[in-house]
Amino acid sequence: MSEQVWKAHDYDRQLSFVSAYGKGVVELLTPQPGERILDLGCGTGDLANEISASGAHVTGMDDSAEMIERAKSKYPGLTFLAGDGENFDTESPYDAIFSNAALHWMKDADGVVRSVYGALKPGGRFVAEFGGKGNIDGIYQALKTVFADHYGMDADTRNPWYFPSLGQYTTLLESHGFRVRIAHHFDRPTKLPEGKDGVKYWLLHFGDRFFAGFSAEEKDEAIARISQAARATLWREDAFYADYKRLRVFAEKVS
Repeated sequence: MSEQVWKAHDYDRQLSFVSAYGKGVVELLTPQPGERILDLGCGTGDLANEISASGAHVTGMDDSAEMIERAKSKYPGLTFLAGDGENFDTESPYDAIFSNAALHWMKDADGVVRSVYGALKPGGRFVAEFGGKGNIDGIYQALKTVFADHYGMDADTRNPWYFPSLGQYTTLLESHGFRVRIAHHFDRPTKLPEGKDGVKYWLLHFGDRFFAGFSAEEKDEAIARISQAARATLWREDAFYADYKRLRVFAEKVS
């Protein structure tokens, strides 16, 4: 089955709201001059650059070569590297690890938390925001219905996302030795760009795994059906509003 393909230039042009919403997570991080900070799942580097303005030494890591190439071209003064967020280590530990809108793509959450813990200094902090339980459920239920009714397929078998509840994720953090200082599960209805094509472009950016094996025509047809099915619950006046539900956490490595 094909993996998610990131279209870095289109991501910057059409999905800049992802980084814009992440600025609040940077404020929670409170980066300090001289700190070593890892931006885990850094995408095209906007928030790594934002963090670096504090005087911190930032490294951005992402498993998408396309995203890393774009980040390096935008911010040549910063360090970016390709890496697997589910299994990584570092020679020199970090003061903090930051992540925005990336952890829900890493289904081996245990591997992520274990790697993050091992890469932090004692007392180091882990600050992250990502999709929580119920995230984009309106789009997903429309997709599930279309797949079942028109293609005889179970969309769950192609689901690339991990959307835990607050209890599930804080328990996971604590099981690895973190002290959870803040945990918040909240709604963030998000206006999608491109008007009536909002769900279409969202799926074109984020839904590659679902359409593996589809011809171009079949993919276009399926996306049109999903958009129509989602309209009843997600359309407001002049745009689709995705029913984002986010988890935001602040945890410290105890020792």
